[in-house]
Amino acid sequence: MISVADVCSFLEAFAPSALAAEWDNVGLLVGDRSQKVERVMTCLTITPAAAAEAIRERADMIVTHHPLPFKPLKRLTTDQPTGRILLDLIRAGISIYSPHTAFDSAAAGINQQLAEGLGLKDIQPLEPAVQLPAGLGSGRCGTLPQSIPLAQLAARLKQFLNITGLHAVGDLQVPITRVAVACGSAGEFLDIAIARGCDCLVTGETRLHTCYDAESRGITLLLAGHYPSERFAVEHLAIILAQQFPTAQIWPSRDERDPVAWIGD
Repeated sequence: MISVADVCSFLEAFAPSALAAEWDNVGLLVGDRSQKVERVMTCLTITPAAAAEAIRERADMIVTHHPLPFKPLKRLTTDQPTGRILLDLIRAGISIYSPHTAFDSAAAGINQQLAEGLGLKDIQPLEPAVQLPAGLGSGRCGTLPQSIPLAQLAARLKQFLNITGLHAVGDLQVPITRVAVACGSAGEFLDIAIARGCDCLVTGETRLHTCYDAESRGITLLLAGHYPSERFAVEHLAIILAQQFPTAQIWPSRDERDPVAWIGD
């Protein structure tokens, strides 16, 4: 029998909580460790649609990238969306686990997958973790086998993430050799990317003033969107969990969607 504790133990080994940011809320957030697990759904965020899917499909556990709850709750009622979702899931007996920033930084985590998907070589953490084994830390940076224009790197990123568009900061013909990667909303890595000699920072989204800052300091940006920069890894995580627990039924949410639509040619 597979239990919630078994899934938690594997995820802790796969994405150690020691890698998580201090402000984060990772691990088992809702549930009974002794509960039997036969059906697991992964998702990026527990939206009302994702929660309804988990209940409808009789999931025993949700592995969500973004934590729910994230901030401490003073009360748990149906007056707010978070309370309604949590109470519905609790009534359905569904446990919740979130690896979040630990998954971002894990050895086979989101940023490592992004870096490999872009074809980078000599991949290293952008910000190495202190008091943890070498090769672990936040973000990733690496070198392309040969310089390519920013436009070509953008096309490669779109193909890997299966998206139709993205935002770019900088001349599309500038040659790119060294690339920094930080999924989600990671403009705070700009200074580190520059210090590591990167020509481009690939992330999901960032503030307008970070874009101005990058432009003035001669580093390019590729902004793929928060959802696309992480959702692909949630789908891959479902495959990894299915390999680890072959008797369980495990799937990535089919109902969650990117709330931001790209409208273009």
